[in-house]
Amino acid sequence: MALSFCGNDHDSDGYSVDDGVLNNGCFVDALNLVPHVFLLFITFPILFIGWGSQSSKVQIHHNTWLHFPGHNLRWILTFSLLFVHVCEFAEGLVSNKMMDTNHLHLFMPAFMGFVAATTSVVYYHNIETSNFPKLLLVLFIYWVLAFITKCIKLWKFTTHHVSPLQLRFCITALLVLLYGLLMAVEINVIRIRKYVFFANPQKVKPPEDLQDLGVRFLQPFVNLLSKATYWWMNPLIIGAHKRPIELKKIGKLPIAMRALTNYLRLKDAYEDQRTAENPERAPSIWRSMYRAFGRPILLSSTFRYLADVLGFAGPLCILGIVKNLTLEEDGGSASVKIREKYFGVHFMLSTELLQNPSVLAVLLFLALVLQRTFLQASYYVTIETGINLRGALLAMIYNKILRLSTSNMSMGEMTLGQINNLVAIETNQLMWFLFLCPNLWAMPVQIVVGVILLYDLLGWSALVGASVIVLLAPVQYLIATKLANMQKSTLEHSTDRLKKTSEILKGIKLLKLYAWENIFCDSVEETRGKELNSLKTFAFYTSMSIFMNAAIPIAAVLVTFVMHNFMTDAELCPAKAFATLALFNILVTPLFLLSTVVRFAVKALVSVQKLGEFLQSDEIGDDSWRNGDVPVPSEAAETRPGATKAVSRKQPRRYQMDSYEQPSKRQMRPSETEDVAVKVSNGCFTWGSNLSLLTDINIRIPTGQLTMIVGQVGCGKSSLLLAMLGEMQSISGRVHWSKPPDSETFYQGTFSYPEAAKEEPGEHAASKNRYSVAYATQKSWLLNATVEDNITFGSPFNKQRYKAVIDACSLQLDIDLLPFGDQTEIGERGINLSGGQRQRICVARALYQNTNIVFLDDPFSALDIHLSDHLMQDGILKFLQDDKRTVVLVTHKLQYLIHADWIIAMKDGTVLREGTLKDIQTHDVELYDHWKTLMNRQDQELEKDIEQDSQTTLERKTLRRAFYPREAKNQVDDEDEEEEEEEEDDDNLSTTTNRRSKVPWKVCWCYLSSGGFFMVFLMMSCKLLKHSVIVAIDYWLAIWTSNHTNVTMVKGPNGTCEVYPAISSYTVDKDFFNLMVFVVLCAAGITLCLITSLTVEFLGLSAATNLHHNLLNKIIHAPLRFFDITPLGQILNRFSADTNIIDQHIPPTLESLTRSTLLCLSAIGVISVITPYFIVALVPLAVAFYFIQKYFRVASKDLQDLDDSTQLPLLCHFSETAEGLTTIRAFRHEARFKQRMLELTDTNNTAYLFLSAANRWLEVRTDYLGAVIVLAAAGASIWGLDCGKPSGGMVGLALTYALTVTNYLNWVVRNLADLEVQMAAVKKVNSFLSTESENYEGSMDSSQVPEKWPKDGEIKIQDLCVRYDQMLKPVLKHVNAFIQPGQKVGICGRTGSGKSSLSLAFFNMVDIFEGKIVIDGIDICKLPLQTLRSRLSIILQDPILFSGSIRFNLDPERTCNDERLWEALEIAQLKNMVKALPGGLDAAVTEGGENFSVGQRQLFCLARAFVRKSSILIMDEATASIDMATENILQKVVMTAFADRTVVTIAHRVSSILDAGQVLVFSSGILVECDSGPNLLAQEDSLFSVLVRTHK
Repeated sequence: MALSFCGNDHDSDGYSVDDGVLNNGCFVDALNLVPHVFLLFITFPILFIGWGSQSSKVQIHHNTWLHFPGHNLRWILTFSLLFVHVCEFAEGLVSNKMMDTNHLHLFMPAFMGFVAATTSVVYYHNIETSNFPKLLLVLFIYWVLAFITKCIKLWKFTTHHVSPLQLRFCITALLVLLYGLLMAVEINVIRIRKYVFFANPQKVKPPEDLQDLGVRFLQPFVNLLSKATYWWMNPLIIGAHKRPIELKKIGKLPIAMRALTNYLRLKDAYEDQRTAENPERAPSIWRSMYRAFGRPILLSSTFRYLADVLGFAGPLCILGIVKNLTLEEDGGSASVKIREKYFGVHFMLSTELLQNPSVLAVLLFLALVLQRTFLQASYYVTIETGINLRGALLAMIYNKILRLSTSNMSMGEMTLGQINNLVAIETNQLMWFLFLCPNLWAMPVQIVVGVILLYDLLGWSALVGASVIVLLAPVQYLIATKLANMQKSTLEHSTDRLKKTSEILKGIKLLKLYAWENIFCDSVEETRGKELNSLKTFAFYTSMSIFMNAAIPIAAVLVTFVMHNFMTDAELCPAKAFATLALFNILVTPLFLLSTVVRFAVKALVSVQKLGEFLQSDEIGDDSWRNGDVPVPSEAAETRPGATKAVSRKQPRRYQMDSYEQPSKRQMRPSETEDVAVKVSNGCFTWGSNLSLLTDINIRIPTGQLTMIVGQVGCGKSSLLLAMLGEMQSISGRVHWSKPPDSETFYQGTFSYPEAAKEEPGEHAASKNRYSVAYATQKSWLLNATVEDNITFGSPFNKQRYKAVIDACSLQLDIDLLPFGDQTEIGERGINLSGGQRQRICVARALYQNTNIVFLDDPFSALDIHLSDHLMQDGILKFLQDDKRTVVLVTHKLQYLIHADWIIAMKDGTVLREGTLKDIQTHDVELYDHWKTLMNRQDQELEKDIEQDSQTTLERKTLRRAFYPREAKNQVDDEDEEEEEEEEDDDNLSTTTNRRSKVPWKVCWCYLSSGGFFMVFLMMSCKLLKHSVIVAIDYWLAIWTSNHTNVTMVKGPNGTCEVYPAISSYTVDKDFFNLMVFVVLCAAGITLCLITSLTVEFLGLSAATNLHHNLLNKIIHAPLRFFDITPLGQILNRFSADTNIIDQHIPPTLESLTRSTLLCLSAIGVISVITPYFIVALVPLAVAFYFIQKYFRVASKDLQDLDDSTQLPLLCHFSETAEGLTTIRAFRHEARFKQRMLELTDTNNTAYLFLSAANRWLEVRTDYLGAVIVLAAAGASIWGLDCGKPSGGMVGLALTYALTVTNYLNWVVRNLADLEVQMAAVKKVNSFLSTESENYEGSMDSSQVPEKWPKDGEIKIQDLCVRYDQMLKPVLKHVNAFIQPGQKVGICGRTGSGKSSLSLAFFNMVDIFEGKIVIDGIDICKLPLQTLRSRLSIILQDPILFSGSIRFNLDPERTCNDERLWEALEIAQLKNMVKALPGGLDAAVTEGGENFSVGQRQLFCLARAFVRKSSILIMDEATASIDMATENILQKVVMTAFADRTVVTIAHRVSSILDAGQVLVFSSGILVECDSGPNLLAQEDSLFSVLVRTHK
């Protein structure tokens, strides 16, 4: 056909202008081309040549995103314009087909308009990013010209009486409207920015966030297209493939998203509800949330509604496409109606265009793209709002914690656990509720619209099918509830199992020495069994949930079509059948999700209730100096807002009266400030309504002097300090703090309050400057930070002062032991330090602070006498007194009273006596004598202490052990270490790239094989069979509906296809046969869904069972060396976090991954079979998909890690603050801690936001790919039809499947990324499974060993060489010794000489690579380990008890009767104590034996050794950690009860083995001396004599 702009039709002359130029339609169309050509000519040179050096005056790092007014509106209008141009182009093409020759003017202006509109938006974006508004004039001229030309066209249409029903008329009218609006937008930019026609153009600065180089989260600032597609994330996600994403890379949050901004917004909404009439009324949290965050939720809901409406375009377009193709196939399109002509060309009605399958295919594609864009936008807005809400709630909770009444905490009304739950669980519940919130009102609408459409398609039968889905929804809810309950019970068993595992690992040495590992292993396995039973039920309900989700649509379709067959005579046509199928697929999702949303809504209601109760709980009183809820400045530049008063809700009036009175009192007695720092007058304090009180307190604390508070335990000394600090509730009286001489000097490093004082001159002017008190609590409180940070505590670092404090607290030796000195991180709650070390750091913190007053609450309680003396002399008397600081010291060490300037003696909550020591000696002789008696007793203890090694030396040994048993850490193949090594090689990008994009298939196979090969085979075959049957169901439906033998198809009046069968027995039989096959296939599909869902879950359960069992056995039977080189935390992690992932997370991920992958593959397979042309489009799509998933998986893993790693410090900070409330408030560091909390919250929120943005990035791309697949499938079907290919039913099948791909494509990638992260847990567990076990067998059989061996206890050590590992040097070299039966042998030597190694060698726990130990004639290396270890006894240095009963601790094998146990307890002198306990032998022992003292625990260990009547007892430094009294008992028992047994004592104090029958002295692993104790002592130059002398 010849090409011609106006066409060459024989019946008309397109080029004639006889009736006037504007009456020629072709000329008007040509005129419409002019603006487009103008724009392209002007803009192309500017776009491609660029504007050289012209750029924004203000340099911004983010490509200068400075939006012009009406930015978003312009983008929306331009997209609408593009859509209308597409419609105009389609209409032109279809109209052109009806003409005899080609009329280019029908579609060419539309095409050029599309190009021009695209160019306009690219041009606008470039102008905006370079901030050069003058060039916008070109666009303004273009909009004006386009508006005028379209107006002319519309005017001509009206003059020629073109009906508004004609499509071209509608399109022209729409274009006029759009060009007019765009012109108005341009005029608005000129009006605001004044870049032309005005003398003074407006200068605009970019947003504050964009000037901050740290802000990297750009979603709020980019243009609309980038917002919708997350294009701005590309550099981050693609860059992650080369280099891991770190916190630095994701930067800060924009100001609007920071926790402080959102907190202020929520707090204002919360506080606004308090009215003057009813100030006590509890504000509603729901209302506060709605006021603060309602608008974005409404926006999200709007997006969601738009997406849901567009979602129905899929089924409707399938209906249209298949119907029209079927009509064409059956020659239905032959009846072409006469069309109207204007301007010599055909015009078509709007409805006609929608009957064109190609047009419908394009519309379907556009609808899908829009639907997915709106859906992701809705998700993003809710997630961002949820994160903002969580940040605000966390800040709100934190502010409340800082004001919580101390009595609330100490009385258990508000426990630490409750606070942690609020932070970790309740805020997250509310965040998740907000994420799912739009579903609550969007889903019902979606369901109603879906049901209406179904009814419209198939009538009542469709409603019956829909009712199946609706009726099964409550079952889904029930299953979801059951799942939640099962998860709780699983958690309980899991906690119990972890507790037992932890105990085993801590006492592993003892278990191995006593050969009890199997008993304890069985105990863990028993608990694991209970946990697995819970997991089984959990797995069953999970598989039921999966089954329901998969089977409901099949059941609904089955019921619908069976009912349709019986209820109506009309045959099913393919169009309706597949539109119904697509509608059911849409309907299932909201009904399946509705149960989840309702569950979350119920949880959110509970969370809000808990939160409300917490926010209404009692606050600390405003004791005239306490600052209230003061927001922390978000930037340094901001000034600190004034403090608001925080008043206890119970007694507000009294506190206010106090604060009015005090300033006047101060003015009356100015002399007070000179000699009294704190004064309490007529004080009466309580911890709560019915608790012990401090009564009649009248004391004064002299300024610059040392005041000591003494008294019995529990007389209220610590409470008195807290009462002075305002932590207790005051019933009467007043605490008076004198004003510091120069207030500003005391707030160094924190903050001062000059502004606050100015703001409230009347009430708080004087009181705001209360001293910051350096306070060291009795129970030490440390931050999870470095040692240095704990000591400086926010004050500026002063090297000289710091060193003086370290020396005063004797911390230097301890710091030297730490791996990184004072830069070593102290674990949470100082977990890796001893009590004494923790206490000294707390005291050092109090000393270091530059405050005038120091409160020390019993700082000597955990210190030995040497350290106490040093701290008293150097720290308190020298360091603090030289500074003339006021010191208040609570102590039990009465020998220090001589140093006190002022003494306060307390008894039963009242002050017994106050004054100097001389005053008390004169006025209260009885009290003074009582003190003297106590002092003498303490002096005697002191002498004993000096005899033995100090407790501190032991603590330091423990510390060394905690940090340095790691010589061969590199042997442990742990993924964490691997990653560290790999990150060091980051510069070698190619290796990094390869590393970071692998799916751990080997580990996956290892996991699957742990589940059992039969289960793997069953799962795979069931999965494949299920998906094959589902395809068969839909394929049969296509054949059934397409198979219209002897049927008449008539086009109905409204364009629908009505099918009337020609009734014959053959037709009825065939129809019945089709129906039966369909029913059988559906039944098979439903059954397979059930089997499949069960097999996947139970495969996971089987794998979890085997992996845990193997791990536990491997670790319990590992050699002791393994525990020396592997950190305990690392092993526990395998049993906690990693086992939890294997138990509960991998199975659902695996199920979801296989389901979504097989669905996508089966869909693509079906489409390819029906329309082979589709394969051509598939290749580029597959390449695109590969790269998208490859980049996403890496970035997702990094961001997930960042989210996890930033969450822990935030939770720790909350629990630390709650634990150290009194300290923080005493130091007045609330503002610093608030600032830290806001920073941690923002950091975590940034990671979470980036993670959710990355998920949106992926979903948008996979959704667009899905839309392209739908377009390709539709295109291939339509064009394939021309070549005589698929029937209408097959096209319906292809399109229905193409639509499902869109839903599942992103889940393939998401699940793949999740599985990759989760498989790391399997990898870590696997790395431990390769650990070699100890050789338990031995060369002798246990039956060959005499039953009562060792009978005599004779030990021969012959040429013994021992090492800990084949890679390490020997620790004992060629040792020879002979120990006679019943002999008492002492072994001594300096640290590291090999004493303990010999004790381990007796039990064959180290590598005896040369020589042997023969006990009663048998070489121990030949014995089975179980036999050897069960026949010897040992008492270790650290007394270890396990939770359970006393009976279990003495005899876990349950082989002894009660008499034997009581006898053992009597020998250990514990019988009376145990008898007094409830339950006697069955009395409970808490974890680690914490309910007994260290001495009692050691005696229990002695009793345990006696119960096992072995002829050999080894004591490995057993008296090292006990007091002299207990040691004497122990020595006496050994001499009497073990008189006839061989006792080998490894001596910590040489004095304990002076009388030994034989002493073995070791040095550097060599036995240097061997003789009796007295003989060795007689030789003055012997090493033994030297050791005895130095130890004394």
